[in-house]
Amino acid sequence: MRPSSLIKSILSAAFASAAMTASAQTADNLMVVNAGKKGIPVQETMYGLFFEDINFAADGGLYAEKIKNRSFEFDDPFMGWKIFGDVTLCDDGPFERNPHYVRLGYPGHPAFVTGLENEGFFGIGVEAGKEYRLSLWARNAGAKDKEVISVHLCRNATMGEDQTFCKAYIDIESKDWKKYEVVITSPVTESKATLRIFLEQLSPAQGVDLEHISLFPAETFNGHENGLRKDIAEALKQLRPGVFRFPGGCIVEGTTLETRYQWKNSVGPVENRPINMNRWNYTFPHRLYPDYFQSYGLGFYEYFLFSEEIGAEPLPVISCGMACQFQNDPATHPHASLDELDPYVQDALDLIEFANGNVDSKWGKIRADMGHPDPFNLKYLGVGNEQWSDEYPEKLEVFVKAIRDKYPEIKIIGSSGPYRDGKDFDELWAAMRELDVDLVDEHYYAEESFFENNADRYDSYPRKGPKVFAGEYACHGINGRKWNHFNAALLEAAFMTGLERNADVVLMASYAPLLAHVEGWQWRPDLVWFDNLNVMRTCSYYVQQLYACNKGTEVLPLTMEGRPVAGKDGQNGLYASIVKDSRKKEYILKVVNITAEPQQITVRFDKLPRKQSLVPEITCTVLHSDESHAENTIGNPDRIAPVTSVLSPETLKDKSLSTTIGAKTFAVYTVPYSE
Repeated sequence: MRPSSLIKSILSAAFASAAMTASAQTADNLMVVNAGKKGIPVQETMYGLFFEDINFAADGGLYAEKIKNRSFEFDDPFMGWKIFGDVTLCDDGPFERNPHYVRLGYPGHPAFVTGLENEGFFGIGVEAGKEYRLSLWARNAGAKDKEVISVHLCRNATMGEDQTFCKAYIDIESKDWKKYEVVITSPVTESKATLRIFLEQLSPAQGVDLEHISLFPAETFNGHENGLRKDIAEALKQLRPGVFRFPGGCIVEGTTLETRYQWKNSVGPVENRPINMNRWNYTFPHRLYPDYFQSYGLGFYEYFLFSEEIGAEPLPVISCGMACQFQNDPATHPHASLDELDPYVQDALDLIEFANGNVDSKWGKIRADMGHPDPFNLKYLGVGNEQWSDEYPEKLEVFVKAIRDKYPEIKIIGSSGPYRDGKDFDELWAAMRELDVDLVDEHYYAEESFFENNADRYDSYPRKGPKVFAGEYACHGINGRKWNHFNAALLEAAFMTGLERNADVVLMASYAPLLAHVEGWQWRPDLVWFDNLNVMRTCSYYVQQLYACNKGTEVLPLTMEGRPVAGKDGQNGLYASIVKDSRKKEYILKVVNITAEPQQITVRFDKLPRKQSLVPEITCTVLHSDESHAENTIGNPDRIAPVTSVLSPETLKDKSLSTTIGAKTFAVYTVPYSE
């Protein structure tokens, strides 16, 4: 063979080999990390919680109180109660904003009974061996020096001889209002107990007045007396949220301005916090809960305290003077006018003082008196929820000026309305830029196709101006699949690679809604479900947890065929993002395969810093289900959960990670490095 032919043959073979290598790399879905580039900082607030009192999320849920209508202040004062004997409702009680109480009197014969029974929230859940603190305000209204009441926990549906499984007595010895407490230990586990209170030793001229009847587990989250249900609170803490948005949502707006959430009603002594109509008790007639009110027992102080204890930045949302626009005809003038806005603006300023003011300020003193003299260090404030039209920016401008004049350090969050795109969305974004708010709250409850096709949503957003808070989002299955099934969670994970990749635009994100009682829900899907005794983490919960617990410190460029890995044409249904955690000395790669086939992937780390070496001790955490529409349930809460394994050292060669990601799988790979 002549030299020229030999050269041609060698070159041909080389080109063929290169082509085969390129083909193999394409087949193996080659992704390239630019490890030498300074990454985009990931904000500590990136993944968080959004709480709204929907689905019995507060009363009957996170708030540990077990008694419904404990102060007899519902529209029907005896809603949640059964009464027997001589029970009278009175309205001159010791608490100005909760004036109702009941008088138990002589029923007319010693063989008759006088008493009350409370049904709780879908029953009262108690556990064997656990202590419960029964408290009430009472006074002796009879002629005797001492009156006695008995307190019973009952299992009404029992076939046993005695419905009562736990009993205690309280001596009412004062003619003045006084708080009484007794701790009882349940000998049994019961999800649907009731509480009964009887007037004992019946005789004429006997009577006792009762107000604010309350039952809490002795063991609440961090032991607070007016505390949170421990198992639910722990589930939220385990998400490691960076931000906590509260208290809504639509309840911030109210159906009318009179029924909006008013934070000042939610602080101070719990006995004197007035109730509020919950807009979710009438919003859905097909899932109607007319006994759904807000006790305000879980109020702004408790929200701030919980945020502090779980390490999340509090993000309260306040009314902008606009009632829910979905529920009101603008022709009826349901909103406050500009010249009526001062009280709403003052509420915002006072809230900041409540959170951050010193103990000598009016609202700082109230916070201190409640048990927290140190400030809560509030940094963010949302004004309005899902408002739209020209009226919202006009009102927001007033708030922005007032807040920045007095508290320039507070970051203000405006809204892009209830829609993810369209005319209103575009106009609101333009207005938010004009007002120079710090963040814009975007909401998208959307079908599967949206989450599948929009992982690149924020790739083209402007890098200057207001940042994004993805404050409410969730994948809603179509064709009757609107529940927490695995495929919805998988597509959320795919979409979230785009949130992570664009950490210079998206500074916060939170799934919604957060909580739902299995017997009292109005909206689904939801992140965490519960009944009176159990908590269930959904597939979506685990997606959120895997992102929040692996958010790293900076996002690095990751490409496939020169483009972000966002499931587009030629990317074989793959989505991916990567962060570096300089504190733990790890690269954390998140990959989602939405296809029905396993896929080979190769991730090449280019431009590694000179003194840095990858360590072949790679862990892989996988969230997977063979059934796309499978879900976790109260009865089977661990059906779908993350599984962690250690990969073979051979998966890491020549600064490349090569492995197989399973079908319908969300995988998190942790690659340590040394320096």
